[in-house]
Amino acid sequence: MMEVPYAKKWRKETARLRKIALECDLTEELKWGKPCFTHRKKNVAIVIPLKDSCALSFFKGALLDDPKRILLKVGQHTQVGRWIKFTSVEEITALQATLRNYLCEAMETEESGTKVKLKKASGYAVPQELQTKLDQDPVLRAAFEALTPGRRKSYFFHIAGAKQAKTRLARAEKCVPMILAGCGFNERLERGATSASAPRESPAGHS
Repeated sequence: MMEVPYAKKWRKETARLRKIALECDLTEELKWGKPCFTHRKKNVAIVIPLKDSCALSFFKGALLDDPKRILLKVGQHTQVGRWIKFTSVEEITALQATLRNYLCEAMETEESGTKVKLKKASGYAVPQELQTKLDQDPVLRAAFEALTPGRRKSYFFHIAGAKQAKTRLARAEKCVPMILAGCGFNERLERGATSASAPRESPAGHS
């Protein structure tokens, strides 16, 4: 069994969240080394120990009503996944009724087959610094257009994430070799991390 960072730190919180999920008749499985809860073989939620908190993450959280306004985006560009972070068992206990309701709604969402309409890569603005390079180099443009939508978006987010124009330009320049190699920016990061240290498992994949 793989060792999950911070799992021991949030052992009590994880146990409490597991109990609540199982009370909703969800099936517990171990995925990515973490307690994952499924309904009809579909992922519904997963408990993720973090450095400063323990999160209950919903795979299709964007579809939940969230009347308490407690669901947070898993990442800045996340379209589907949402999570709720806790720092104590007491916080979980105070929200246990709400968590049961959210979990039951998530199960109903899976049963209905409802899906989130994802924003396509074409819906994002290409950072000007990258667009300039694509306009100047037909080979680079062809390589970029051949990338999968997810890979193209990884470059949009990486380059546009810099506040200063000179930083965005530097990032665009460094991305050229990866684009020509047919890689996404996140793949480049994973490969770099793999060569420098032991392989890491990714947490639950939320779009």
